[in-house]
Amino acid sequence: MWIALALLSALCLGFYDIFKKMSVRDNDVLMVLMLNTVFGAVYMLPLVLASVSAGNYGFGNTATGHLMILGKSAIVLGSWLLGYFAIKHLPLTVQGPINASRPVLVLCGAMLIYGEWLNWIQWTGVALGFTSLLFISRTGIKESENGENLRWIWMSVGAMVLGAASGLYDKFLLGRYSPLDVQGWYSVYQCIIMVVVISILRCKTSAGTCFVWRWSIPCIALFLTAADMAYFYALSLDGAMIGIVSMMRRGSVIVSFVYGMTVLHEKNIRPKLVDLGILLLSLILLVLGSG
Repeated sequence: MWIALALLSALCLGFYDIFKKMSVRDNDVLMVLMLNTVFGAVYMLPLVLASVSAGNYGFGNTATGHLMILGKSAIVLGSWLLGYFAIKHLPLTVQGPINASRPVLVLCGAMLIYGEWLNWIQWTGVALGFTSLLFISRTGIKESENGENLRWIWMSVGAMVLGAASGLYDKFLLGRYSPLDVQGWYSVYQCIIMVVVISILRCKTSAGTCFVWRWSIPCIALFLTAADMAYFYALSLDGAMIGIVSMMRRGSVIVSFVYGMTVLHEKNIRPKLVDLGILLLSLILLVLGSG
């Protein structure tokens, strides 16, 4: 069951990346990000309010759990701030594979922290996946090898590192609290933190790209909420392995890659298609090894 949920999460994440790219193109990144957190909170607010009205303030009504969720919200927002700027300035066929390399760090952390281990089929799948992602990222970096674009590539790498830290933290949180509590309160706190952050940044800077409303903006939070809901439930199930779930979620790069190839007409597609075929094979092996 957790494998099916991980695949569903990957599909939703692919569309999440597409709508994010559509929204930040020639647009104010900070405003798009803030609206993403606002819509995410709105989608989850009915569940939070229903829980509060029943006398349940989440996490056993203790302050410790809420402080832990505040920490998660800060980590994710840091990842998003870097990732949104990166996806605005980089092709999807460059930014997507860099972000998809996140399972490298998650798997290492899962083995060190949670003692997870893989069978030989899963190891083969992981090895193929890492090889594919390495080749795709290297091709993308060659496309963008100048001083300006390297800055966005490093931002994408930073977003990936913080995202991996968030994934490992999720496994810890979901071993103690319910998925709906984590997702609901995390969405609310994230919105509050983002409003504060953007207020501070707006006071410091006056210049920037004008904001343009697009229908794709509410779709960012919609698909991310669906992806996270499937992801949190997957991790809460017995036997779920954070390293495998994280690797399978990175299959979302296939969805965004196809969009970049067919709609945005990004370049150097042929060699990247070979690498994506290897990635797809690695995901199939992960599913077979976990069955």
